[in-house]
Amino acid sequence: MNLAPDAILGHYRLAEKIGEGGMGVVWKARDLRLDRDVAVKFLSEGPSLTPERRSLLEREARAVAALRHPNIVTIYSIEEFEDALFYTMEFVEGTPLTKLIVPGGIEFDRLLAVAFPLTEAIAAAHDRGIIHRDLKPGNVMIEPDGKLKILDFGLARVLEPVLPPLTVGGEADTETAETGITGTLCYMSPEQIRGEAVDHRTDLFSFGVILFELATGILPFNGNTAADLISSILRDEPRSAVKANPRLPAAIDRIFCGLLEKDARSRIASARSLRDSLEALRRESAGRQGEEIPSIAVLPPVDMSPEKDQAYFCEGIAEEIIIALGRVKQLRVASRSASFQFAGGSVDPREIGRRLNVGTLLEGSVRKDGDRLRISAQLLDTLHGFQLWSEVFDREHGDIFAIQEEIARNVVRALQVTLSPREKGALGKISTRHVQAYDYYLRGRGFYNRYTKQDIEFAFQLFTRATELDDSFASAFAGLADCWSYIFLYSERKESVRRQAEEAARRAVELDAESGQAHASYALALSLGGRGEEAVGHFEKAVALEPGLFEGWYYYARHSFTQGEYEKAIRLYEQACRVRPDDYQSPLLMAQIYEEVGRPEDARRSRLRGIELAEARLELHPDDSRALYMGANGLVALGEKERGLEWARRARALAPDDSMLLYNLGCIYSLAGDYEEAMSCLEKSIGVGRMTQKAWYEHDSNLDPLRGLPRFKELLDSLG
Repeated sequence: MNLAPDAILGHYRLAEKIGEGGMGVVWKARDLRLDRDVAVKFLSEGPSLTPERRSLLEREARAVAALRHPNIVTIYSIEEFEDALFYTMEFVEGTPLTKLIVPGGIEFDRLLAVAFPLTEAIAAAHDRGIIHRDLKPGNVMIEPDGKLKILDFGLARVLEPVLPPLTVGGEADTETAETGITGTLCYMSPEQIRGEAVDHRTDLFSFGVILFELATGILPFNGNTAADLISSILRDEPRSAVKANPRLPAAIDRIFCGLLEKDARSRIASARSLRDSLEALRRESAGRQGEEIPSIAVLPPVDMSPEKDQAYFCEGIAEEIIIALGRVKQLRVASRSASFQFAGGSVDPREIGRRLNVGTLLEGSVRKDGDRLRISAQLLDTLHGFQLWSEVFDREHGDIFAIQEEIARNVVRALQVTLSPREKGALGKISTRHVQAYDYYLRGRGFYNRYTKQDIEFAFQLFTRATELDDSFASAFAGLADCWSYIFLYSERKESVRRQAEEAARRAVELDAESGQAHASYALALSLGGRGEEAVGHFEKAVALEPGLFEGWYYYARHSFTQGEYEKAIRLYEQACRVRPDDYQSPLLMAQIYEEVGRPEDARRSRLRGIELAEARLELHPDDSRALYMGANGLVALGEKERGLEWARRARALAPDDSMLLYNLGCIYSLAGDYEEAMSCLEKSIGVGRMTQKAWYEHDSNLDPLRGLPRFKELLDSLG
């Protein structure tokens, strides 16, 4: 049959095609008899659509058509025209529920606003013995007024033979067609995957995955391939939703565990039971606002060594403890960057607890004298300032790993957190047992985080030494990969350099597949190589494994911006801001994207916030050239031209030959209207610093005032 706009099928006139998939094609049409818009779904033809199956489809459709619920799309009729089978249904104008899935998850109140009507709809269908079997965000529509509608209820069993091949997410995964399973894999229940008989509880599992994804922005089970994902669904415990989105009430993890039980007999029994549990959680959350699972911030211990040269070591101890505690499902741990802004012990613990929304604080001191270490640690209640636990460790330097593990276990014990067998093993997991390699790594991270050309060179040397001493040290390989990526971006734009980054990052992932940092470093290297789809997979893995890892969100946001995915980049930068509230980079970079998408007021607010944070950074580190030039850009964009140019001059005095700084100075002078100086800086960024990313010069809106200049056109031509 030739389907085209204005074609007449009986008393239906086709208007436009609005969807297509394995089930068939969906058109918007006009019912000429009843004078209303309808959706017409033409079923895929093939040997699987036998006369017996057509008869079954008609019976199922009649059962669903009798189901009247405001949140379920109504089926009007099953019809046939010129041997083509189709059914008509209520036309829903709106967007799929997938649009609500954002990094970091949605607010709890918004989650309930979605969950309650959908739970009622599922319960109503189950009461009539109708099972969906293919619940996923793409099968739920949001109308312009916010009303939710579930599509294709009750028809999956009949249409299953003509459903699209098995998909891991929203797109077909051709690698999985041979499995013989149909549907969207990440939302399927274990019994569906095993090909067993299913009942209404399979919908509850799928609905649990949907709610989890809305609540956190990630899936409860992980796998980059179909085989990995199948294994995870069948064997792994679901992730903690509260870990991924600390704004959620702690008890929601119990509900998700109940929905995502492997054995259907142990699953939440009915949609109405789920509705009751959610309602109880809503009441409990309203009555105990802010009360969550035990929470903690870990501060770097104060350096009490005679030489006062152990700051990097103190930060390393705190970071290792944060990573170890972060593996405990029933414990919320403030991110490294959020906690480290209070280093030094000058802020009252109660104030830290209030600002970070944590109930406990781990602090202490380190004194290193030769090969001897004296580490004190104390756990404080941030509500009253009471001490919950304290201990002093007087050991050899080589005992540092045992000390870190002992501190982490004492914290868990003091907070009365019950560990699973897996968590008990993970709590003592470390990247290396080579003390000198560990020391080199910690020093390297300290230099890398300063983000200047010279500091990156120091970091590179230290990471290299660490990997030479311990060739199984995953974190050191990740650090090495980040250095190579920096060199590729800002110094030596050669494919051989980028491949070094990729190889080092791949090695890190091979050594520790559960390291978010390793996956973030690998994703960055892949992104720089133009392998966007692979990069996104590892970015997603990084933020899922370590939701508190700033680099995961930040690198992912930058990648999305380069792909032209502006709204996604904004969401990712927003999450980076939540993870590292003292970071000035994300709000300043986000401001430019706000301008791109026509949100000038948001851009202004974001710049003001970024400049405020840059000023705070410069109070502590007046030689931070990056804070100076990024802040200068924000100031000039806000109209504070003289102040911005003064910041730019200060930055240039600190690092006159830094290619990244020269490029940004070009942007700043372009915004300020000094086109001669802008061109001079850009030419130097290429000639002296070898800043040759042509796409930046072509697409950076800061450089728009220069595009008509012959000199700028010559610059672009010189880049090839």
